[in-house]
Amino acid sequence: MTLRPAFRLNGFVMLLVLFVVGAAGLFGGIAASAAANSGGGVGSAVGAGAGYVIAALAVVLLTGLTTVSPNEAKVLQFFGRYIGSVSEAGFFWVVPLTAKRRISLRVSNFETQKLKVNDFDGNPVEIAAVVVYHVVDSFKSAFSVDDYEEYVQTQSEAAVRHLATVHPYDAAPDAAPAVASVVDRTASGPDVAAPASLRNGTEVAEELTAELRERTALAGVEILEARITHLAYAPEIAQSMLVRQQAAQVVAARSRIVEGAVGMVGMALQRLTEEGMVELDEERRASMVSNLLVVLCGDRSAQPVVNTGTLYS
Repeated sequence: MTLRPAFRLNGFVMLLVLFVVGAAGLFGGIAASAAANSGGGVGSAVGAGAGYVIAALAVVLLTGLTTVSPNEAKVLQFFGRYIGSVSEAGFFWVVPLTAKRRISLRVSNFETQKLKVNDFDGNPVEIAAVVVYHVVDSFKSAFSVDDYEEYVQTQSEAAVRHLATVHPYDAAPDAAPAVASVVDRTASGPDVAAPASLRNGTEVAEELTAELRERTALAGVEILEARITHLAYAPEIAQSMLVRQQAAQVVAARSRIVEGAVGMVGMALQRLTEEGMVELDEERRASMVSNLLVVLCGDRSAQPVVNTGTLYS
């Protein structure tokens, strides 16, 4: 069984018709009862009964009136059987004596709890996400799961936990070789790229949204967006990981300095050789390279020593 529109008529028209029919039946029954009491015979009694039945039937048919608000659906059940849904806003008359369950089609959002889970590298992290969704199939939301809101929340937390286990917290430069080695051991191929960092917001959000859409399709829910709102190392390792990150940044910075210094030294020696400004043997060349590297790579101002003799004295 799938989602289908329910039979419905204009509520205002049906309200007017049932009011007229009910009033006519009631007044006709009262008049016939009065005639029967005055000796009108069997015909009057039958007319009175018919009038009261018509009035009672009109009252029963009034139970089919229902109001549907914008971005809302009414799921109709006639003695337990699904007979359709009304998703159009307005005042309608549907099959009477039906159970009408309200399903909101509005966009909703919620934030998961801060979950503590180990990331791809085995480090404990705290993670939370915000999920934006809305119902697109009122039949599935009403009958495929017990409570679609609770179902979405539970599946969202499960998806966030799974996301954290397949991505590292931070793809730090010093952690890249370790990550690559772990991937190589677990993957079948020799060349496997390291997974994206949890701090890579766009890629991780797209992956989380796609996984949640698969998980919640059973409940007739469409996930519009899912993004990480909280990401941090667990308190017991936060200080250690901060020291590691600082060390990694220092190493990266010094590597860039050395790379630039080597290029500058090579360029200086090349210019000196090409312009013939000075002839350097291997020992003097090594001494110049050493001095230039000390000046360029040092983290403080150089204090030169003036040599009044020769290099060999």
